[in-house]
Amino acid sequence: MPDLLLELRSEEIPARMQRKAAGDLRKMLTDGLVEAGLTYEAAREYWTPRRLTLDIRGLTARSKEVSEEIKGPSTSAPEQAVQGFLRKAGLASIAEAHVHSDPKKGDFYVAHISKPGRAAEEIIAELVPGIIRNFPWPKSMRWGPASAKPGSLRWVRPLQSILCTFGPETEEPVVVDFEIDGIRSGNITYGHRFHAPDAITVRRFDDYVSKLEAAKVVLDADRRKEIILADARNLAFANGLDLVEDDGLLEEVSGLVEWPVVLMGEFEEAFLAIPAEVIRLTIRANQKCFVTRPQGVAEALSNRFILTANIEARDGGKEIAHGNGKVVRARLSDALYFWTTDQGDLPDLRELEASAEKFGLDLKKPLDQRMARLDHLGVTFHAKLGTQGERVERIARLAEELAPMVAQSISPLEGEMAGRPEGVASRKAPASSDREKGSRPVVPTPSVAFGDISPSRGEIIALAGRAAVLAKADLTTEVVGEFPELQGAMGRKYALLQGEHPSVAAAIEEHYKPQGPSDYVPSDPVSITVALADKLDTLVGFWAIDEKPTGSKDPYALRRAALGVVRLVLDNQTPVSLLSIVAEHRKIIEDQIDRKHAEEQAKLGGDYVSASAHAGDGKSGDRDLLAFFHDRLKVYLRDQGARHDLIDAVITPQSDDLLQIVRRVEALGSFLDTEDGKNLLAGTKRAANILAAEEKKKTAVAETAEPALFREDSERSLFAAVNQAEKKAGEAIQNDDFSGALLALSVLREPVDSFFEHVLVNDEDQAVRANRLALLARIRAATGQVADFSRIAG
Repeated sequence: MPDLLLELRSEEIPARMQRKAAGDLRKMLTDGLVEAGLTYEAAREYWTPRRLTLDIRGLTARSKEVSEEIKGPSTSAPEQAVQGFLRKAGLASIAEAHVHSDPKKGDFYVAHISKPGRAAEEIIAELVPGIIRNFPWPKSMRWGPASAKPGSLRWVRPLQSILCTFGPETEEPVVVDFEIDGIRSGNITYGHRFHAPDAITVRRFDDYVSKLEAAKVVLDADRRKEIILADARNLAFANGLDLVEDDGLLEEVSGLVEWPVVLMGEFEEAFLAIPAEVIRLTIRANQKCFVTRPQGVAEALSNRFILTANIEARDGGKEIAHGNGKVVRARLSDALYFWTTDQGDLPDLRELEASAEKFGLDLKKPLDQRMARLDHLGVTFHAKLGTQGERVERIARLAEELAPMVAQSISPLEGEMAGRPEGVASRKAPASSDREKGSRPVVPTPSVAFGDISPSRGEIIALAGRAAVLAKADLTTEVVGEFPELQGAMGRKYALLQGEHPSVAAAIEEHYKPQGPSDYVPSDPVSITVALADKLDTLVGFWAIDEKPTGSKDPYALRRAALGVVRLVLDNQTPVSLLSIVAEHRKIIEDQIDRKHAEEQAKLGGDYVSASAHAGDGKSGDRDLLAFFHDRLKVYLRDQGARHDLIDAVITPQSDDLLQIVRRVEALGSFLDTEDGKNLLAGTKRAANILAAEEKKKTAVAETAEPALFREDSERSLFAAVNQAEKKAGEAIQNDDFSGALLALSVLREPVDSFFEHVLVNDEDQAVRANRLALLARIRAATGQVADFSRIAG
């Protein structure tokens, strides 16, 4: 079977676009080949900074002849319908069509279309130019004199040559000939820009790879990554250091070089006074280099870095390393300036006094100054939701409301939190290197430690309020202005430097967590409180202004925020009544919106209309947001392996305690695994089905079951059992003991079985029938305290 080799060589393609572009090329070409009637055995894409390559093995040499029939209108159809049929079938006149007969429909036209097979080379030569012209680059350009002409070729960078050969291994492959904007396909490629710039003649993929390798080009991106990583590790180890690995940077660097050469540079040790995160980001963002650390030391960095060159220099790379070192020193000088400036006083302190008084800030402290400036500058959070200062007010207020709930759910243990050193996160959170990989603690129950003295509920409320006020303060710092991805992390460092409680400092960083399904979840009660307040304010706010996610669009990451609330509540076993919190917070937001709207109307001299009146029914919006939480909870629980029918059975539109929902699901799942559970499910579903059928027929059902109308002992036994089970189950539910509630309901198994064995529900006596249906309704109501059994499969 013949093989196809295609290479599109250009100027340097941005590293971030290469992998996707190669995948797009493979998909577009293979889809086109299959659609044209060809088949293939395997296809793999490759890429370097200067080329996209596709290797397709076992491609059929010719497409099969295709015959098809296109059914047309009746022979008596109007001329307009006949002409439409001719256009669809590609016929010149109706004389080219055949007439078929049907006993019921009569005579109608049929076009017999026969498409002869085509050579693969012809199909390829037709497909590739179209793919190149319509390639989905995020950004593309035109170049040269031809760029002035309408419809000129666009590519990510100037396209220089096209290599396209086709043929079996046993024969000399042929060049698939085509041309696009003056670039004609051939069997020529070029090696490394500096080491081997001469033309290389290629036959097929195997010699293409070997000749490129000889010309200092490693075609396989994954192999380039392996070379860079192995050489970087070895070079660091040889100098008594460990490489700080970075998968994202490794992917990017492998897309910057065709012939990776790993070198080591250095900078002055004085720069190590800068936080490690800032050094790493500075060197990563500006020079695409890896940092190193002393062997066996987890947090500190060394003053040496690893760079990847694209050339084997005659001096062994000394000049390249020296040049990179000069740039790194300049960048680190800027970073050091940012770091020291953030710890000093701001020049406009007098102007910040009003904001400081509003938030209870101490203007002697640098981070407090930054928070006061954030409020004073009126930095916009969202045009409809006010400034960052107004948002911080709301978050602090909500944090004070949530703190008692969180504090009550946490059982402080003897340990380490009081005076916890910087870098030690709550609940044995992963080290920084693990957090970067998105890992999370496995232990689902909270184990927060506050030292020898556990703070009181009031102390937790105070700490949460302080943390909420400072949570966004680092947004106005110089370091975060340069590196936005360090927001939170820098706030924590500055908070510790000015003597804040470790829990406050931790919350400033951790309130952004979790940022996805695999991110770790904070367990310090102060962090939990502020993280919940931040996410709930975001969700309630955007629901209040009717900016909800639609389809695949979620510009404000509201799904992620809702999942964050779900994970914070479940991982820390924190009961939170969402509906009341959401309703109260919505009113606060609407009041802010109304005040702002009134001020704007007053400036314009117009009549004031309540802004909240435009958003619809607030309570309806609250229920809609609760339903949104239910959707996120369902997705999360299903990902954890929970049965979807049990989740649906437990959740009601009024279920606003997510933790209680999960406990009900767990208890219900365990109960249904028992024999009593299976039998009770069968009996309860039978009762529910009978009731549903009779209610649909509008059969009379008594309001209560009257013992005087019982005729069978089975009725009396079931009535007594329901009374007892309903009472005990209700008491257990009041104590959040759902396993106990189901255990109380399990006594219904035998009475229910006996009832259906000995009692005919649809008795001829209407009063008896209505009474027996009322008894079935009692069964449904009793079990419905825990779940809707009719929604459970089985």
